[in-house]
Amino acid sequence: MATATSADTTRRDFLYIASGAVGAVGAGLAAWPLVDQMNPSAAVLALASIEVDLTPIQVGQQVIVKWRGHPLFVRRRSPKEIEEARAVDVSKLPDPLARNLNLPEDSPATDANREIKSEWIVLVGVCTHLGCIPTGFEGDYGGWLCHCHGSEYDTAGRIRRGPAPENLAVPPYAFLTDTRIKIG
Repeated sequence: MATATSADTTRRDFLYIASGAVGAVGAGLAAWPLVDQMNPSAAVLALASIEVDLTPIQVGQQVIVKWRGHPLFVRRRSPKEIEEARAVDVSKLPDPLARNLNLPEDSPATDANREIKSEWIVLVGVCTHLGCIPTGFEGDYGGWLCHCHGSEYDTAGRIRRGPAPENLAVPPYAFLTDTRIKIG
């Protein structure tokens, strides 16, 4: 019976290591398409941030823009709407939190915490109950009404009545100029 020499052991060790390395690289190459498909699509990345020109929006009007696949309500509120929104007692709201991604999570849902400039309100236009899209200038509070289940939001996007558990979200945005905002 022949005994293994140190050259055979070295060659065998090399073959084990090389085979393991080739196998690991092959597994990585096979897994890459699976991992890569979980990245956001080019369409989503293109809409990661958008700029909106506010010039054409008159007092009392609203435009809807698309951001990250969701509608955004950009509304120019009238002085009466601002006054009514500021008069609301936050402690009586179903959702007392601002839900403003520009502020800390526990900020109260005051009108000032729902906007950056009082005349403008920018909201993600998706009902927090089941993801429907509310229509503007409807309901008892003059804000938005989700016809699917009757959720009513005021002119600051706060839930006032209905099954929706949360206020409409305020996306991260900033004023670039007095007439232009960047969302995202």
